[in-house]
Amino acid sequence: MSTESSAERQQQKVREFMSLLPLTLAVAGLPDCETGKHFNEGQMEARATTIRSAYKIARQIVHEIVK
Repeated sequence: MSTESSAERQQQKVREFMSLLPLTLAVAGLPDCETGKHFNEGQMEARATTIRSAYKIARQIVHEIVK
């Protein structure tokens, strides 16, 4: 039963992240990559860190609005 509950909880977190993704990316304010160019590993890690921080802020915004 706890496995089902854990799997449900994980799916709920994924749905929450996906629903907040547009707000998260807007808060992050990251520029798109130039056409034909790619980010290197360090740039991708820096962008991932920015998105993680923006996600926390996006969640706080939604929680404040709901209150």
